[in-house]
Amino acid sequence: MRDYRLYIGGRDLDGTGAVHAVHASLMLDDVLTAVSLKRRLDKGGEVLPDDEILSRCATAGPEQLEAATRAAHNAKPAWAAVPLEQRLDLLSSFHQELSGRIEEFIELLIAEGHPRRFAEIEATSILDSTGQEAIDFYRQQLVQEVDTPRRHLTLVRKPDGVVGLNPPQNAATTNSAVGVCVLAAGNTLVLRAPQGCPTGVHFLFRELVVPLLDRMGAPPGTLNIVTAPTALTLRHWIDSPLVDDVFYFGDSTRGLAIAQECMAKETKPVLELAGNDGLVVWRDTDLKHAARALTESFIGSGQVCLVPKFGIVHPAVADELLSRLRDEVAAIRPTRPADEAAWLSPVMKSERYFDFLTTAVQAGARVLVGGHRCDLDGEQDEAGSFIEPTVLRVNGLELADSMPVVREETFFPLLPIVVPEDTGDDQKLLSAIVDFLNGNRYGLRNSLWARDEHVIDRFCTEVSVGGLLKVNDSHIGTVAPLPAHGGTGLSGGPFGEANLPVLSTTHLQGISIATGEDPRRSVYGLSAEPTSRQT
Repeated sequence: MRDYRLYIGGRDLDGTGAVHAVHASLMLDDVLTAVSLKRRLDKGGEVLPDDEILSRCATAGPEQLEAATRAAHNAKPAWAAVPLEQRLDLLSSFHQELSGRIEEFIELLIAEGHPRRFAEIEATSILDSTGQEAIDFYRQQLVQEVDTPRRHLTLVRKPDGVVGLNPPQNAATTNSAVGVCVLAAGNTLVLRAPQGCPTGVHFLFRELVVPLLDRMGAPPGTLNIVTAPTALTLRHWIDSPLVDDVFYFGDSTRGLAIAQECMAKETKPVLELAGNDGLVVWRDTDLKHAARALTESFIGSGQVCLVPKFGIVHPAVADELLSRLRDEVAAIRPTRPADEAAWLSPVMKSERYFDFLTTAVQAGARVLVGGHRCDLDGEQDEAGSFIEPTVLRVNGLELADSMPVVREETFFPLLPIVVPEDTGDDQKLLSAIVDFLNGNRYGLRNSLWARDEHVIDRFCTEVSVGGLLKVNDSHIGTVAPLPAHGGTGLSGGPFGEANLPVLSTTHLQGISIATGEDPRRSVYGLSAEPTSRQT
């Protein structure tokens, strides 16, 4: 069992209590026993040696949250003054440390309940975002210099200051890793480890990042780690005059409300909200690869923001594509997270799945595969904790536009495939598909499978929503140095875009240093001296 205390101002501190995390296998075997054990331990029950207990994490109250914020504020000027190259070295060192412990990290994600295949994708995404290719790109974005005959000009991004980072419950460990980039940008950090899944967050930062900061001689308070309730922590950050940015992962409704509160307090909100991604399959593509890309919708049982949530398939190849997709989906079955083929996760709030499914079927969608709860063996079971991967066929863009299962984010293994009407005019059809994508209120990712260069060019030129567009590639996969996060609309808020944390938690500043013999000539005209005018 890992034992983590609060980390504030460079010291490990006791908290107001403690929470315990139990192994996902115990939750699968006997959820009631697992919950009972966790509650008993959280209330102060004796902790016995047990491989099923992942961690004990001290919890923070208002006093500890205030101490963490103040420590970050006090460290802010000294950490921002550390040269950029040294701060970027933090990323490369972290990359090396994580690479050396990558199997341990993947096993920890699995113990937290992430299917093995998803855990491997998550680990790869962190390595991509901290690798040398990404670091070189960050350097280019953070500082740009130009010499003119009379001046040395610099566009530099300066750190915002104290950043409060709130990762999501469903993928806290992986998303908390953006905090390493936040630090590299020159910000100090207060990181909340969710009470429901704190282990991986503490592992990444307490075991990997803290020793690196100590080795660098970073000022105490550069990094602070607290395990605390979401509402309490966010309330403190929003109200605190010492917090400069609130980096929030969560649902769109809550996130947009938080953004309004932050701006009223002159605090910058950085939002990572819901996703409702579209994947388009054109008539000329490799249908085998396109079908496999669509199955990414079922990673973690669809309880992942950046998986494809709906498909749009050219009517000329729809039947063949759907046949291939059914075959691919048939091979996706529940299993334990540690298994090599693990793909699915137990589904929370499964009643909402059936609400979406029933409404869609009543409106005209057809179930091609799935549609039931099932147990760990894949057998249909109304009391099962899994849901069969489900594929729907929806005929027509107009019908799809009216369906919540297509137009709203669904956090389930539920994939509607939209087959537009075959008008015989591919240019009009492509325009209709682009308009449909651009009409999406969300905007995390969109992807396309096509060979026609004209189709690819129109997709890349005209699809304006989304922080990332992918063509003939894994929808969910990361591609350094492009950002893995960010989006428009309900995915990123009114200022949403592709989100590189080194940019979103910094601000642009222009610097001009005069070097010429008479630099004022370009300011005041030909005369070397400004003309004075009395009033």
